[in-house]
Amino acid sequence: MKLSGKIIMLAAGTAVLSSAVTAVAMKRALFNDGEVQSYSELFDQGGATSGHLTKVAQLPANHSDFTTAAESTINGVVSIKSYATPRGYSQNSGNGGFFGDPFFEYFFGNPGGNRRSQPRQEHQPRQQQPSGLGSGVIISADGYIVTNNHVIDEADRLEVTLNDNRTFDATVVGSDASTDLALIKIEAKDLPVIPMGDSEALKVGEWVLAVGNPFGFTSTVTTGIVSAKGRSIGSQSHGGRMGIESYIQTDAAVNPGNSGGALVNLAGELIGINTAIYSQTGNYAGYSFAIPTTIVKKIVSDLRQFGTVQRAVLGISIMDLSNEIAKENNITAVTKGVFVGDVSDRSSAKEAGLQKGDVIVKINDINTDNVAQLQEQVAKHRPGDKIKVTYIRDNNTKSVDVTLRNPQGNMQITKAGDITDLGCAFKKVDESVLRQLGLSNGVQVAGLSDGRFRDSGVKNGFIIYSINDSRVSSPEDVEKIHKAIMKGSGDEKVMILRGVYPTGKRGIYAVDLSGTE
Repeated sequence: MKLSGKIIMLAAGTAVLSSAVTAVAMKRALFNDGEVQSYSELFDQGGATSGHLTKVAQLPANHSDFTTAAESTINGVVSIKSYATPRGYSQNSGNGGFFGDPFFEYFFGNPGGNRRSQPRQEHQPRQQQPSGLGSGVIISADGYIVTNNHVIDEADRLEVTLNDNRTFDATVVGSDASTDLALIKIEAKDLPVIPMGDSEALKVGEWVLAVGNPFGFTSTVTTGIVSAKGRSIGSQSHGGRMGIESYIQTDAAVNPGNSGGALVNLAGELIGINTAIYSQTGNYAGYSFAIPTTIVKKIVSDLRQFGTVQRAVLGISIMDLSNEIAKENNITAVTKGVFVGDVSDRSSAKEAGLQKGDVIVKINDINTDNVAQLQEQVAKHRPGDKIKVTYIRDNNTKSVDVTLRNPQGNMQITKAGDITDLGCAFKKVDESVLRQLGLSNGVQVAGLSDGRFRDSGVKNGFIIYSINDSRVSSPEDVEKIHKAIMKGSGDEKVMILRGVYPTGKRGIYAVDLSGTE
């Protein structure tokens, strides 16, 4: 019997939004940027009579006492409650914003009861409402916390609760939609943290613990084994919106509310951030997925240092090597690897001499049997870093050193974009002016100063009615679109402005947001 399933990004909440939760957290240790010593021990796999010994990467596989790892980690995982202001409810339009989204109701229920079917009361102040619950991992004693991007995305306010019931408001340091990671900060000292482990040292079959806040139940620990590594689920999750995936797959029970929580080994080391589940119902049904620390450490370091991720790319179109591709291209030397479908101009791959039809089998002598594994290895690096690429061409093994570039084709550092970089303010346009110009919506550029808009030729008074083909009616609309562009994983970050001046003169401007320093 064939079963169909679906990938669900773990919701940052539970079905009852009004319930307050305390935090889960991890105890002891410190955030270590250096090498983490792994545990290597010998154990008697066959019993006293056989004397057969096997060396393992972490702890003995027959070691089933999870108490030490659990006790050393629950104080380093926190509860994150997000709040958002409803955009308003409409009986017919379905324009309920975040709270009117069927995806929201699927996880959280309808926080407004039947409010969407009632007439909206005008001029009633809109209060922030709980929009979800998730988890986070304390990674430094001074308050830095890593979580999932989907836990904090679109939140107006974040509230972090520690395992000792202390509560703090958190600020977002930076986020990355491509890896679904975010870094937030609370003002606190001497917090319990967990040491970073080496996810590359993990073995399939190792015991792991998942620590988080499923359904709002705090300090929850579940256990399972590593079922697979380098797993990609993008083709099945929301149209493959996530750009970089190389998950640790486990059978530890993970549910809505576990998002952003810790996956740890029996040594009490962080080896992943729990992110998604494979389920037909939205709840745990056998498999869960965590972002490995090889990616987490790189993303967190970039967000702390630059406020945005320094993305390095090879500049190639790739796919898993299949039997069909191998036959079509007469590839007999290997059965696994990453097939190069195309090489982009001005890319690091082009400069290094990689060609269409090559099969990449290793990055820095680490096997890349599939696209997910290649993405994980490249994602560990910044533009300007050199990597060794081993590939197959004409059934011969070759290698080349490649200097990585960013998506814009250079090796410059990208700085975090802020709407203040635009160099202007926005204000609503009077209804009489809109009618005179034949417009139904728009915002006006005011207080123009040095910045992106002036550099693009925009002048004071310009009324913008669309940005990137999305209608804008308020300054909040502009900020939302800007935020979405800056968080996107696309190579080009640009705002296409369409509008008109009060004189009736129309204008179209392209505002480049891909700034460097």
